[in-house]
Amino acid sequence: MIYRTNSQTETAHLAKEFAKSLKPGDVIALYGGLGAGKTAFVRGLAEGLGLDPREVSSPTFALINEYPGRNITLCHFDMYRVEGEDSLESTGYFDYLNRKDCILAVEWSENIEEHLPPRHIVVMIRKGEQENQRIIEIQERVNNP
Repeated sequence: MIYRTNSQTETAHLAKEFAKSLKPGDVIALYGGLGAGKTAFVRGLAEGLGLDPREVSSPTFALINEYPGRNITLCHFDMYRVEGEDSLESTGYFDYLNRKDCILAVEWSENIEEHLPPRHIVVMIRKGEQENQRIIEIQERVNNP
């Protein structure tokens, strides 16, 4: 599906609604350049999962932020600085893939594409014609392992 939003608020609202379809173990692979709105999307996911969206910040330097809720934890990764499998291993990413109590939201997924699970959800965000407009494509991918 392809959506258009015209503000960070609209992007977050789209993600909030999308979050209602998620379940523990889901992996959301976020793609988009700097300032595309990936973190705004994750804020919306948090709100849709019943978490406080004000807690969500870009995990650029932490590499991962966990937002625990009553029934689910949102695990927010930033793979911008990850280079190679050893670097990825040090983030704990592979351990998180085996957790059944969380949803993973992975920014800069293009840096770890070969390590995404066979089934994952792709969220591609790109800037539109207007300054705050975003074109957001969401699709589930199922690759043969």
